[in-house]
Amino acid sequence: MLDLLLPLSLSAVFGTVVGTLFRLSRLPGRERPLRFPLVGLTAGITAFFLHLVLNAVTGAPVWLLPVLVILQVWLWLGPLGPKVDGPRD
Repeated sequence: MLDLLLPLSLSAVFGTVVGTLFRLSRLPGRERPLRFPLVGLTAGITAFFLHLVLNAVTGAPVWLLPVLVILQVWLWLGPLGPKVDGPRD
């Protein structure tokens, strides 16, 4: 159990940090700023389980986990994320 808990928590924290950094790279003052770290947290947890399955099936290397976290945060907050409307007059 502890063998899974530590990497899971580390990938969740890393996802939260990446989501926060993605938030800081965007324009300040956006609505719902908490969405970025929460999406990062979800991406970190999802990437951990995805890496666990890939490791069991194909023997995926350890360095693939941070790459999966970064890619998922980028996809979920970038091209596949919510669409942002322009400023309204």
